[in-house]
Amino acid sequence: MAQRQGGGRRKTRGKFRKNIKDRGKISIKKYFQEFKNGDRVILKAEPAVQTGMYFRRFHGKVGEKIGKKGECYIINIKDFNMNKELIVHPIHLKRL
Repeated sequence: MAQRQGGGRRKTRGKFRKNIKDRGKISIKKYFQEFKNGDRVILKAEPAVQTGMYFRRFHGKVGEKIGKKGECYIINIKDFNMNKELIVHPIHLKRL
């Protein structure tokens, strides 16, 4: 039986595409944005930065910040009926 080819960004050509008005330089303010414990955030990928990106299934989900690990944040989301913890760089997060 053959296995599927590709990595974590396969089949994401449209999903991770930026709007035409948002293309260009990345805001340095988004790199260093701070969140407090309990803040609700939206997972919105910055396609130009691959570090600290989450799996494509969680794109657009709302989660809660519960901790910090290095420069990344630990986000708790509900995936169907299970709670999952994601480690996400702050450039891929947007305050709700």
